[in-house]
Amino acid sequence: MIEVLRAGLLTTIQDRGRYGQAALGIGQAGPMDRIAARLANWLVGNGDDAALLEISLLGPRLRFAQDSCIALCGAQAEASIDGVPLFGWRPWPIARGATLDCGVLRRGARVYLAVAGGIAAEAVLGSCSTDINAGIGPLDGKAVNAGTHLAIQAGGLRLRQPPRWSLSPLPWFDHAGTRRLRLLPGRHYGELDTASRAALAQQRFRVASESNRVGVRLLGPGLGLGRPLELVSAAVTGGTLQLPPGGQPILLGAEHPTTGGYPRIAHLIDVDQPHLAQRRPGDAIEFELVDADRAEQLRQRRERALARVHETLQQRLHEIRCDA
Repeated sequence: MIEVLRAGLLTTIQDRGRYGQAALGIGQAGPMDRIAARLANWLVGNGDDAALLEISLLGPRLRFAQDSCIALCGAQAEASIDGVPLFGWRPWPIARGATLDCGVLRRGARVYLAVAGGIAAEAVLGSCSTDINAGIGPLDGKAVNAGTHLAIQAGGLRLRQPPRWSLSPLPWFDHAGTRRLRLLPGRHYGELDTASRAALAQQRFRVASESNRVGVRLLGPGLGLGRPLELVSAAVTGGTLQLPPGGQPILLGAEHPTTGGYPRIAHLIDVDQPHLAQRRPGDAIEFELVDADRAEQLRQRRERALARVHETLQQRLHEIRCDA
């Protein structure tokens, strides 16, 4: 059991996501940075779909009522266990009665806390992911609050000792936040006027403070269409770049609606969506356009690299677990 002493700015329970419900108007939710969440789960011996905590900008303070093993992946957090610094990207044993304090996130916007065995949460429509916008998921679709008690699934990894190794954040995490994000031209890309097409590929945008899990609002050169469009709402997904009438685009996030009526001018490729999730309000974003073949090539390369990481982690965890 975990007792929440301080909730942080926005801490939610997430798993892989709520798939197959879009026809009912129910979105996917799940982690904004899917790769950091997967790696955190792997570091404590969990599968991809174990429920964990997504922590945004300022983290929680948690007291553990049982021995466990934890890992933090994603943004750089000022974290400690009973005052002893806790570093990310590696598994850490935590003793019964110990307090984990996850403070301000210094680099990046979101960090993922995985607990060996996973958080025991009630599944809603096949998923333990929290969709705050729709009010669906554990805790009645709400964020974690002070006083909440979180159960831990039984049978999780137990470590004989902390490891001397850690997982490299690269290439999974862009510490500098300078990586150009790659876009596929969308259904209405050709409707942009000439100046707007050039601006999208050449100008710098910034993340607006109004950004959230529904979408990342961008501030920058106003984009416009070559002619007025009247559109029927159509399917959208995470990474869709929409253009509202004001000319400031929105990149849809994990809690995106299932349909949208704004022009769909581009789509952020799959491998760069986790990097978008780590951009903070005020951070700069620059884009470049790629084609579908390049996007798929990059996705396959990433999945091959992740498979190698997973295999290596399984071997190393076996060497330090209590029953090894």
